[in-house]
Amino acid sequence: MSRLLFVAAFVLAFVPSISRAENWPRFMGANGSGVSPQKGIPTTWSEGNLAWNIELPGEGHSAPIIWEKDLFVTSAEDKGLTRHLLCLDAATGTEKWRRTIGMNESGKHLKSSWASSTPATDGKLVYVAFADQEKYLVSAYDFQGNLVWRRDVGDFESQHNLGVSLMLFEDMLIVPNEQDGPSSMMALDKATGATRWRTLTEIAKVSYSTPIIVPDAAGKPQLICASQAMGIMSLNPHTGDRNWANGSFPLRTVASPVYGNGLLIASCGQGGRYGVSQIAVDATGKLDDKGQPKIVWERKKLIPYVPTPIVYEGHLYEWSDEGIVSCVSLKDGSDVWSKRIGGNYSGSPLCIDGKIYGVSEKGDVVVIKAAPEYELLGTTPLGEGSHSTPSVANGRAYFRTFKRLICLPAKK
Repeated sequence: MSRLLFVAAFVLAFVPSISRAENWPRFMGANGSGVSPQKGIPTTWSEGNLAWNIELPGEGHSAPIIWEKDLFVTSAEDKGLTRHLLCLDAATGTEKWRRTIGMNESGKHLKSSWASSTPATDGKLVYVAFADQEKYLVSAYDFQGNLVWRRDVGDFESQHNLGVSLMLFEDMLIVPNEQDGPSSMMALDKATGATRWRTLTEIAKVSYSTPIIVPDAAGKPQLICASQAMGIMSLNPHTGDRNWANGSFPLRTVASPVYGNGLLIASCGQGGRYGVSQIAVDATGKLDDKGQPKIVWERKKLIPYVPTPIVYEGHLYEWSDEGIVSCVSLKDGSDVWSKRIGGNYSGSPLCIDGKIYGVSEKGDVVVIKAAPEYELLGTTPLGEGSHSTPSVANGRAYFRTFKRLICLPAKK
């Protein structure tokens, strides 16, 4: 079987296809691609076009996740002493239930929150993580709000607080646990919370990059992680065994890895600057003449540090922290175009029906065409600042500000 057929078989077997992915089960949607085929979402709008606009308890930067009629989102109050998981009616914004956990005081970055980790769901249970210095709690609830299980996977030491998000693979919940102390990647049984495997990882500056699943050369799944200490790393998601790693990045990773055209792309950087290094690695783990996974191309400018890029139709779209958007050739990493749109960005963009939506820290939604020629499609203010990534599912887009959640329906 050709490698192309292997990849197609993998997509059907392990990842919900874009054409039928209506739910939004994790950060950046199905397998973290940030791409949706949803048609009809406006590129500009007014208050009268919204389905609803509600206030959330406290603040948070996590993205909402959606499964059919249910939407789940987290928030925090009292400087992180009170953390919430809320279940809302996705169509009306009506609160169905909330579950609250008391946590200890803990530090955080100025641009972070005590509710920055996005939950995950398989349509049966919803999984959520909160952390302070003494504990890292992972909880599973059913859709009626009943606690099914809870695990304390240990203390969590980081000056920024928990920022990475959970993800699911087959019957396992993947829990990234990189911190200033002993670090690991974990898989828990999604039905019981029991540990299925735990792989220790090297420590550098804490990574806030959420993993993805991609096929290897034989079409088998591999769990792809990015961190300063290991660069881009591939694990066997069934066992946690390391397949390969390309070595370290010079600085911290925050943006999540992305996949396209057989390449894995990840970047690193530091606060107050653009990303400083971005590499594209052969996703099969093919080695170069030094015995390292082959780096196909590298970029050193106009790359994001916090926002995760978008792969769409043979191009990589970079939305930098300081408001420069670039279209890059996936083949060789060369610039197609770059445009300064202004503003600062801490959330990641989404691509919805060939249009890319980015939300500035000021709360302006800027929409551009995902195409080899730059085109601005619209700008709409949300009325409040935002450090969050949008979500889209079942005919609606959702935008989170610091204290509010806004639902924009598709045009009929």
